Amino acid sequence: MGGPNLEVFKFGMYIMFPIAWMYYFGTNLENRFSVPDFWPKAENTHRIPFEREEIQSELERLKQRRLARRARRLEKEETAQDEVP
Repeated sequence: MGGPNLEVFKFGMYIMFPIAWMYYFGTNLENRFSVPDFWPKAENTHRIPFEREEIQSELERLKQRRLARRARRLEKEETAQDEVP
């Protein structure tokens, strides 16, 4: 059996180990665990329109996109229906 010095050492380890662990992983997080260029730049992301004209143009663009997809889908369905014997 160890003496009181061993018990003091063990107690110190039980207390200091979690504190040292939290200190190591809790400091300097921006440099240690960061991935460069993880978040996209502002010019590479979607821009939310706020002006009335921008909103109208965005709605028109979405409508044209939806109609183009619908036309392609209907064309595919029509050709698939023609191929069925």
